[in-house]
Order: sequence, then C-alpha cells, then structure tokens
Amino acid sequence: MWHRHHQPVVGHRYSLGVIDEKGVLHGACIVGRPVARLVAKSEVVEVTRLVTDGTKNACSILYGSAARVAKAMGYLKIQTYILEEEFGSSLKAAGWKCEALTRGGVWVHTDGVPRRTDQANGPKSRWSKRLNEPSPSLIFPEVKSRNQLNFFES
Repeated sequence: MWHRHHQPVVGHRYSLGVIDEKGVLHGACIVGRPVARLVAKSEVVEVTRLVTDGTKNACSILYGSAARVAKAMGYLKIQTYILEEEFGSSLKAAGWKCEALTRGGVWVHTDGVPRRTDQANGPKSRWSKRLNEPSPSLIFPEVKSRNQLNFFES
C-alpha cells in the first residue's frame, strides 16, 4: 500500500516494523539475501524493501534497527539501494555510507526477455554499513613429520 515503485519481494531473512505508543504501524522493512549474485550471501544482508507512512524518523529507525539485528545475527555487512533522486538522509542518520553508484538498467534473461518489469530500472546508489569484522581464518601448522599426524588418528 505504501511502496511507490516495486512489487512484493520473494523471501526474506527477517522483517521489522516501527510502531508508536498506541500500537499503530508507521513503517516496515524487509531484510533478505542480496539480490546481486556475486555478493556473499552468508556475510551480507540487504534491505530489499522499506516503507513508511511519512512519520518523522521512521526510516532512520528502521535502517538502524535492521543493522543492529544483522550485527546480532553475525552478518559482516548490510546494504541497500536507493534511487538516484533519493537523498539518503535517513541512511546517513543511521550511520550508513554511500558505497557506489550504479548505472541501472533492465536485467534480462539469456533469451533477452526482461526479468522484471515492475521495478524502477534507473541509476541507483548502494549504501552499506559494516557490522562485524571477519573471523580470522584457522591456521594449521605445517606438517613436517608423520608423528604430527597422530593427533588426527584415532
């Protein structure tokens, strides 16, 4: 009802809402896996939809809450895309940074048919927030003799 330029998403990791003291819902966001195929889906989540009824600070509250939940779940980064004509004020207020500008355009299948026709396909900006540092990789010592392998044998 409130979203201007997209149809509903398919699937999500979690959803959040912002309500007032009377229990009235003023906005919601859906956080899911990143849409881009090459992004590490186990490390990054993406705000795929965010809507409000225009209530002051509702967007900033939702972006901030989405990032805190993602951090608690162990994700390394959260990101979202906004249209070129949007300013990103709520993202700035929630501590996000503009990371990149995209060309936009129509995504097509291998047969040339557009994937989606319901979304705004113009230039966008990608905003993100770093949440957690990656865990150091396990480093195993170099095996120099057969005796060192006894630890792994039963």
